[in-house]
Amino acid sequence: MSLTSVPKPISGPSSYLDDRIGAGNFLKRNLRKVFPDHWSFLLGEIALYSFIVLLLTGTFLTFFFKPSMEHVIYDGSYDALKGVGMSAAYASTLEISFDVRGGLLMRQMHHWAALLFIAGMMVHMLRVFFTGAYRKPRELNWIIGVIMLSLALFEGLTGYSLPDDLLSGAGLRITEGVAISLPLVGTWITFFLFGGEYPGEDIIARFYSLHILLIPGVLLALISAHMILMWVQKHTQMPGKGRTNNNVVGAPFYPAFMAKAGAYFMFTFGVIALLGTFAQINPIWLFGPYTPADISAGSQPDYYMGFLEGSLRLMPAWEINVLGFTLPLSVIIPALVPLGIVMTGLALYPFIEQWVTGDRREHHVADRPRNNPHRTAIGMAGITFYGLLWLLGANDEISWTFHVSLNWTTYVGRVLVFVGPVITYIVTYRICLGLQRSDAAVIGHGVESGVIKRLPHGEYIEVHVPPAEDIEAHMRGKEPIPVVSGADTEPNGIPPKGLRGPIGKLKAKMSKAYGGEKIPLDDGHGHGPAHDDAGEHAAVGATDDKSITH
Repeated sequence: MSLTSVPKPISGPSSYLDDRIGAGNFLKRNLRKVFPDHWSFLLGEIALYSFIVLLLTGTFLTFFFKPSMEHVIYDGSYDALKGVGMSAAYASTLEISFDVRGGLLMRQMHHWAALLFIAGMMVHMLRVFFTGAYRKPRELNWIIGVIMLSLALFEGLTGYSLPDDLLSGAGLRITEGVAISLPLVGTWITFFLFGGEYPGEDIIARFYSLHILLIPGVLLALISAHMILMWVQKHTQMPGKGRTNNNVVGAPFYPAFMAKAGAYFMFTFGVIALLGTFAQINPIWLFGPYTPADISAGSQPDYYMGFLEGSLRLMPAWEINVLGFTLPLSVIIPALVPLGIVMTGLALYPFIEQWVTGDRREHHVADRPRNNPHRTAIGMAGITFYGLLWLLGANDEISWTFHVSLNWTTYVGRVLVFVGPVITYIVTYRICLGLQRSDAAVIGHGVESGVIKRLPHGEYIEVHVPPAEDIEAHMRGKEPIPVVSGADTEPNGIPPKGLRGPIGKLKAKMSKAYGGEKIPLDDGHGHGPAHDDAGEHAAVGATDDKSITH
């Protein structure tokens, strides 16, 4: 290349680096990597960019925060607390808020970024779940995401407790109650965390080390692994014209996606900065320093821990006393069971679905949620379960605001937390079938053209025209959900080896209910049979239980 030629966007930088470190081919290949263009794929970017803001603002705060429970007398700028005894951690947080230039803005941006980080992870995981983007070959990336969400919740808990104010202290007291209720190891875990009897002298320093070193380091490693796997495995794409499991339709990483990602980062940063400037959050000076004897009315944790608060409030006062030992079920069950159901269910679902359907193919085209109604209904039932627990975490506020009995609020919540997910499952399933019928009607009849036509016998009708090519391709991306063949399709009624016995029969029944074509897309009339096993099923071969034919 001559010195006077203008370097191209890719060839210029790659040639420069290739001449020095031999990375030209690597850069050319990866800078041309194609990313699909769909708004839902940017939900995960919110979590990533919020994490970057968390690192930046958190680094600023570490220069001024003192992670110590040493007792001091406050003598700072906030007159209402002058002369009040408090921990050095709380005093330094007040100093950051009132005396450090930009300190309050950094504190509030840090808190808002933490909320947005966890919210972004939750919404991103819901997108992945409802579109089936966790399927082979992305099961490992899905597990990494579940671990990251679990760590993010604990990271939020440790950071929430650091200011040592009255509100965070109340949450820390609940944490201590949960830890000490664990059978056999509870006392030892509590003494290890707190350095002795509650509240001890070490909990703030230990949470500080976890909050700024250990958990962020693990999260950073997991995020890096998550991004590398996504890069290597290529991004999923929504069904549409020309989109298959063997290609990716979209724009190259450089310059299109890089420019869009840069703008989206600045937009996310700007939103967090505006929230930190105009939306007050966690005003610790109004709560006062933490003392174990005090508690404020209406105390609520951050939203991501609200479902655990709700489960604790709904649980009856059950306990078991055996041989002089007490097992407080009223704490153990609500603290461990809801979180265990949600996280364990998320981690195992890709493998359970693979076992039920027998589908071991690679999937690079995402599903529309309506086209897998059972999966969508299960996801909505989980959201309802989580949402009801989250809502009932404020049962005292609900009771006070709407002037209803606190006891009745609790009783109704105990019923709804079991009945609500079931109702949601049924309603969501029926909605998905209705949306599938709507798609079949569009394919079978077309769409309204707005042209009214009079027939020879005097009847007026609206003329229908075929749907737009891209819309039709989007709808026709639907595939039947694979089904493991059972005894009803085998010669002589003998099921394959993998479907024998109680477990095998259960698998066959679950597969028949979960999979199959619910509403045929090309029935010619825009409507299909509503029962679950309508249409032709995609069957897994009876001999090897792996090959799939449609």
